[in-house]
Amino acid sequence: MRMRPGMDRTLTRTWVITLVMFVALMANVTYVQGFQSEDLRDSSLNARRLDDRFKRDRGPIVADGERLAWSERIDDERYRRRYRDGPVFAPVTGYFSVFAESGLEKAANRFLDGTDGRLATADLIDKSLGKRVPGGTVETTIDVRAQRAAYAALRGSGARRAAAVALDADTGAILVLASTPSYDPNAVSTLDREAAQAAFERLNDQPLNPLLDKAAGELFPPGSTFKAVTAAAALEAGATPDTGVRAGRSYRAPGAGQAINNDAGDIGGACDRPRIPLIEAFAQSCNTTFAYMGGEEPGNGAVREKAAAFGFGERIEYADRVVSAASDFPGTDQPAFSALAAIGQGDAVATPLQMAMVVAAVLNDGVVMRPHLVDAYRAPGGRTVDDVSPRRLSRALSSEQAAQMREMMEAVVERGTARSLRGTSVLGGKTGTADVDGAAYNDRWFIGFGPREDPEFAVAVMTEAPGYGIESGPIAARIIDALAR
Repeated sequence: MRMRPGMDRTLTRTWVITLVMFVALMANVTYVQGFQSEDLRDSSLNARRLDDRFKRDRGPIVADGERLAWSERIDDERYRRRYRDGPVFAPVTGYFSVFAESGLEKAANRFLDGTDGRLATADLIDKSLGKRVPGGTVETTIDVRAQRAAYAALRGSGARRAAAVALDADTGAILVLASTPSYDPNAVSTLDREAAQAAFERLNDQPLNPLLDKAAGELFPPGSTFKAVTAAAALEAGATPDTGVRAGRSYRAPGAGQAINNDAGDIGGACDRPRIPLIEAFAQSCNTTFAYMGGEEPGNGAVREKAAAFGFGERIEYADRVVSAASDFPGTDQPAFSALAAIGQGDAVATPLQMAMVVAAVLNDGVVMRPHLVDAYRAPGGRTVDDVSPRRLSRALSSEQAAQMREMMEAVVERGTARSLRGTSVLGGKTGTADVDGAAYNDRWFIGFGPREDPEFAVAVMTEAPGYGIESGPIAARIIDALAR
């Protein structure tokens, strides 16, 4: 039977449309399997996500050639993560559990499990067939010996909470990121859901929250270590280390109901005099000098601007999607509040990471480098896939101002509140003791740099216990000793 011309055209159009739809369907399937599989796998709507993630042999996290985290086969198709010296390196590695991941396990998740595009060696057909690429190696910036020394010193301090950070001032590489109390990632990385849940519940029930990294994730009043920022604002306003500045036994800010006094131990010392050189006020940590700077001259705006230049107010991303808490110096038109914050009390808060960044900028001619925890990403065969280059965050000081700050910090060790550190590896620094309302302990800070011969490391240490900031100084010296070997 012969078809009519109109019917021929209709069948032809139907065939063409069907063919186009088939091609589009195949293209979509290929795209989903080849390019969207990672996103679909990681989606919280995918019920198989948590089961499938343990079927991959994740690559290791390493430091100084030593594996900090790696995968261990437990049956025919599943792997479990293992961690070396778990509590020591927990702030670095984080954990990889049946529920979630943290730290570098989170930051480099796709690189470790082989789904990162930088590791792709298969063509489109291989991808569409689901062929897996082996997991890569994440090489951290951590100095293993210094990390262990820091953790041991923090635990031995008897502090409720404690943290230490060390940075390479030139590059921003994080060499130490230690925190106590800590936790063992091995306990929460079990594939037994009930055991993992129980481990998380035990940790979350502890009042000092060991899962939270104290070095970058928790905020503390920085005490007199913040005077380094306030002094930098004074230098920006035209002062020099030899400029005469206001001192005296007490200072009452305009509108304040209560005066700010120097420490009782300063009575009869340099801080009692009406005016002294800025370098002496800094070395002796005169509260009245720096409270006046925050309350009146150069004032809140100048100190806040200088704090922002060092990184205050920003959640610092030091690994992909891993960010610090945001340190803060309050903006206020109330001189009393600003005066208190300018000596590191009141509403001023900081992470140890942030205070290490302040020291690093002083050591690096005023340039603040963005802290980073990963040094390189390597393919399973050892080939470098990606290097992490140092990145500049800001300029907080001119080269001249940075040199002046170094001079003042060296005076703290030579003849000031940290003179007990003379002869150690610490060349310059600043002590800080922050009162905690209603508590029998203080937040005891020391920030500094060393070694003495060729200073390149910036360190911040916070220990929470009765006493004064100088008691954290020997821990900083131990860290610098370990880094310098």
